[in-house]
Amino acid sequence: FFLFFQIHYFQRAFIFPLLLKGKSKMPLAIMSMGILFNLLNGYMQGEWIFYLAPGTMYQSEWFTSPWFIIGTLLFFTGMLVNWHSDYVIRHLRKPGDTRHYLPQKGMYRYVTSANYFGEIIEWAGWAILTCSLSGLVFLWWTIANLVPRANAIWCRYREEFGDAVGERKRVFPFLY
Repeated sequence: FFLFFQIHYFQRAFIFPLLLKGKSKMPLAIMSMGILFNLLNGYMQGEWIFYLAPGTMYQSEWFTSPWFIIGTLLFFTGMLVNWHSDYVIRHLRKPGDTRHYLPQKGMYRYVTSANYFGEIIEWAGWAILTCSLSGLVFLWWTIANLVPRANAIWCRYREEFGDAVGERKRVFPFLY
């Protein structure tokens, strides 16, 4: 479990920032809230992973359980959707270009916030593979944070691109 969690956060903390282009700044309040969230969530997930998860006598059964297998598949599928969606966004503009573009590739054919969709699927997989209350709380926090942001992006795209948005949903393909 720890390895899965660390793969996500290593990519988010060290690789993702190095791939970013542009010079936009982040408000200190947003950064502070992110730090606080990650401290609380990291503590909660770590408490479960290291102290509350089933002991070693259950591990062989756990790793072959449908919960673990389905959750792991969802976790890595969501991670790949998230990474690919970030890639698509980063490559919309040529150097020096400042215009906005409507993403068209990957899951962006179905939703306007494909990166958020990937993140939600990833943490839904985490909640399933760990079968933990901490995983479920993390999923709930992720949805509560990203769905309103996805709605704001969808509204902004509707305003800026009009009918070009088409039938795309906000964050969940074919649903919302």
